[in-house]
Amino acid sequence: MFWKKPGCPPQRLELELTESTIIADQARALQVLHQIKDMGVSLALDDFGTGYSSLDTLRRFPFDRIKIDRSFFGAAQTSDHTQAVVRAVLALGKAFDIPVMAEGIETAAQLSMLNAAGCDEAQGFLLGRPAALADIVKNGQITMNHAL
Repeated sequence: MFWKKPGCPPQRLELELTESTIIADQARALQVLHQIKDMGVSLALDDFGTGYSSLDTLRRFPFDRIKIDRSFFGAAQTSDHTQAVVRAVLALGKAFDIPVMAEGIETAAQLSMLNAAGCDEAQGFLLGRPAALADIVKNGQITMNHAL
């Protein structure tokens, strides 16, 4: 298995799942996800706010992070309804003791809105572009000892 590679502990991995991947056979998915967590791999509920976004999923499944879908931070970011949804998801995360990360943050205004709403985690082009591991190591951002 890929997480058995020497020098790559499972605690460094986070598996991102959308609700649609677990909805068909929830009992089996719950069993498998508990096994994955027992290995030390973190689980993130990806694209929250789109699709099912069931509160029961948050209650039943062992997620370590909720990722708010990027669609909430696009052109309509200033909408009162959009901000209300973001605040509600942040409140759910706090209630379930699950950190919430905002995806797709591309502008300072988006980041400012999240900061005002109390969101502690974000990812997106504003904060850093995707890069190959070799490029990150070459640029000195991390060393190979830290990469694995």
